[in-house]
Amino acid sequence: MTVLYFGSYNPNYSRNGVLINGLRQNGVEVLECRDDSPGIKKFINLYRKHRQLKKKYDVMIVGFLGQQMVPFAKLISKKPIIFDSFLSLYDSNIFDRKTAKKGSLRAFYYWMLDWLSMKLADVVIFDTDQHINYASKEFGIKKSKFRRIWIGARDDVFYPMDKPFDMAQDKSGSDKFLVIFHGSFIPLQGIEYLLKAAKICEKEDISFLIVGDGQEKKKMLNLAGQLNLKNVEFAGFMSLEWIREKISQSDICLGIFGNTPKTKRVIPNKVYECLAMQKPVITADTPAIRELFDEEDLMLVKVADSESLADGIISLKRDPDLMNKIAINGYNKFKDNASIRVLGEKLNNIVNEFE
Repeated sequence: MTVLYFGSYNPNYSRNGVLINGLRQNGVEVLECRDDSPGIKKFINLYRKHRQLKKKYDVMIVGFLGQQMVPFAKLISKKPIIFDSFLSLYDSNIFDRKTAKKGSLRAFYYWMLDWLSMKLADVVIFDTDQHINYASKEFGIKKSKFRRIWIGARDDVFYPMDKPFDMAQDKSGSDKFLVIFHGSFIPLQGIEYLLKAAKICEKEDISFLIVGDGQEKKKMLNLAGQLNLKNVEFAGFMSLEWIREKISQSDICLGIFGNTPKTKRVIPNKVYECLAMQKPVITADTPAIRELFDEEDLMLVKVADSESLADGIISLKRDPDLMNKIAINGYNKFKDNASIRVLGEKLNNIVNEFE
């Protein structure tokens, strides 16, 4: 079976890279038809490119972010369409990021894009059963149309590395205990709880590095100032290679801690990336996390609870054996369930449903 990966997707975005490379690692021929030109130009270019490829593939996969692409794909292709929805635009923009109000014209637009793309696709992929349950109920789509593929991580980029002995030494020569968070500054992350936990951890000589940017960055910087934090460093968006180096230097990696409905439905990419590097990870205990992980693989803490997060960080710092145990268990769970090769095999199985 030959697959055509179609749309305006970013090939460097982790989700797309994992699935495309995963298919290829499993011996699948993957053709790509993509264009990210502004406005209508991308549709014209995609139409022209597709004409050259339409007889060369068996199944089309519309890559993330592809809600606008599915109706267009349905117009120009008679082949089966697998849509990697990955997330709901309506949920993400209206209820998590709150870029528009429920009931507004913009909210209706996002809802319609989600509904129409799922309705027209032959198969719709999400990353967790929690997301599938939400999408099925919210948009009235039969569960039989959905398939689950974990987000996973680029394990060709993120893999175990030795921590350089001199990378995080203070002037006294003793190693700093470094906790790292990387991700967008959006509500589901719960960065405010991280900052308050960092304040609690000041007396434990624990340093924090927060990497990323986004809509809540200014708000979080203001909160850090109000808390007079001396043990937190902020960095903007950085390359995957830069983030990988910082993760390798860290002692603990952090997931998500927010109190939004979406927080409870996702296993964030950062969790997989850090597990792929065999690092101990702390994240909120949510229904989505429990689909794959338990206390043997991660340090699980209460949602939206700074004290619980601080307790988790401090308890790991004081127990190196526990840190090592969950790092190894988490890494093995990742390798067995969410590597590029494993996820590519799962997607290939979905493709083969159309043989």
